[in-house]
Amino acid sequence: MAREPWSFKEDRKLMELAKSSVSLEEAAKQLGRTPDAIKRMALRLGLSLRSKKPKQG
Repeated sequence: MAREPWSFKEDRKLMELAKSSVSLEEAAKQLGRTPDAIKRMALRLGLSLRSKKPKQG
């Protein structure tokens, strides 16, 4: 499966999402990328995104 290169615009959007404490899954949905792709790019850009934790009941 070929991966689409990230555009500068997508990099900037990911930075904005990370600053606003958006979850990894939500960032993936907004950017149309997989959570793994978001994780890799966040690491490359030095960003921190948190995954949604399953609620314990």
